[in-house]
Amino acid sequence: MDNSTNLALSNLSAELGQTLQKCGYVLSLAESCTGGMVSATITNTAGSSTWFDRGFITYSNVSKQEMLGVSANTLEQFGAVSENTAEEMALGAIKRSPADIAVSITGIAGPGGGSTQKPVGTVCFAWGIKNGRLITGTEHFTGNRQAIRQQAVIKAITGLLDLLKSQSA
Repeated sequence: MDNSTNLALSNLSAELGQTLQKCGYVLSLAESCTGGMVSATITNTAGSSTWFDRGFITYSNVSKQEMLGVSANTLEQFGAVSENTAEEMALGAIKRSPADIAVSITGIAGPGGGSTQKPVGTVCFAWGIKNGRLITGTEHFTGNRQAIRQQAVIKAITGLLDLLKSQSA
């Protein structure tokens, strides 16, 4: 990661922490293709232990089922890289932690694993608030594996900030 990317991620994480503290919310994450990069970004922020509870790293389908309660039917019908799976991952992160808010990320970072329907760079997200709003989305990032994962981290955090801002509006 270059210095400008590190600085941008650091600033986003600090802003997220301030916003979560203002709302009195605690965050949980469910990461697949980012493999803990969002958690690492957040825990690089001093004081994050006051607003970040845990990160679930669920790379395999079995871990998505066991740790987050994603249904086998959802994985079979829609695949691991789908908004449906991302939704169940986010809901599982909230249900299986004391978190008030969560984001989930599942995608294809490459260089292999893509298909015509889901090319490399396809990343699905879900952002949810306990007993509240749930938003899903899919992005198609470009670049190498590292670039795709970095873009996913930025999108995950900016999506959390957008959701929090929409709650207070």
